Amino acid sequence: MFVLPELPYDHAALEPVISRATMHLHHEKHHQAYVNTTNELLTKADKSPASLEEVVRGATGDVERKLFNNAAQAWNHAFFWVAMSPRKLTPGGALAEAIDKAFGGLDKLKDAFVTEGAGHFGSGWVWLAAEGATLKVLSTHDADDLLVHKGLTPLLVCDLWEHAYYLDHKNDRKGFLTAWFDALPNWDLAQSQYAAAQGSGEGWAYPPPSDSAQGTASAAAR
Repeated sequence: MFVLPELPYDHAALEPVISRATMHLHHEKHHQAYVNTTNELLTKADKSPASLEEVVRGATGDVERKLFNNAAQAWNHAFFWVAMSPRKLTPGGALAEAIDKAFGGLDKLKDAFVTEGAGHFGSGWVWLAAEGATLKVLSTHDADDLLVHKGLTPLLVCDLWEHAYYLDHKNDRKGFLTAWFDALPNWDLAQSQYAAAQGSGEGWAYPPPSDSAQGTASAAAR
């Protein structure tokens, strides 16, 4: 069974952009529910996958839509947590060069990222992705993620579902995205993901299933 990964920082570490209350609700309620439902569906189908990535990529068509939605959301949220840092970082090296080439600088990337996310209709995710050495910004609807978009490697992602920001920013999605981009992107992760997109190292992966896991959070409330 798959577990709910612990947060890589304290629940209050991302304030003021994302509050402690939002993190508790988002991680321990929303994310936990996706993990639990994924485990339930896999048990019912008598499946024992080796990775969550295998589940997401293999759950295709209307018959397995519920499994895809829950497994992909479990993956998306876990990547979202690691795509944020409580310590303000900046891109460097090859990634910084790629940002300059694709967007004309970090400020222009911010404009593209915020505009794409703010203009996205309904729920979903906004991504910074690599296609080989080329960078692009795109959004996906609902549970859709880049695991099923051939050739794209996620570098960063921000959650566009209302539960990600409504307690803190109400209906101001653009304001949330602007504050998020200014303070929280984990550019160290983005750099390693960018290297992986070009064949250097392994990309980020969801924690493998555990026979003893019960799909519940092991982290104590912070």
